[in-house]
Amino acid sequence: MGSERCVRVKINGYVQGIGFRAATQDIAQKHGITGKAVNCPDGSVEVTACGEEDSIAKLVKWLHQGPDKAKVESVTVESVDVTTPKNFTTG
Repeated sequence: MGSERCVRVKINGYVQGIGFRAATQDIAQKHGITGKAVNCPDGSVEVTACGEEDSIAKLVKWLHQGPDKAKVESVTVESVDVTTPKNFTTG
């Protein structure tokens, strides 16, 4: 087992109203990642994700592209200390 890591990722661009959060949830669950994806008032999506280091790296790589309809302009990633959630939600 690798080490557990939690990150907060902010994705800017054309990322709302196109299934970005649901697709993120699918990818996260596939890799055993818990957390959440939420739409922000400024039009971005914020993802909080906790999981194994390599799984988080795969998710972050995917977030730079997103689902087919997304047009990701920028991604910022910061490590955070959070209580590890039990699942992945979109809300």
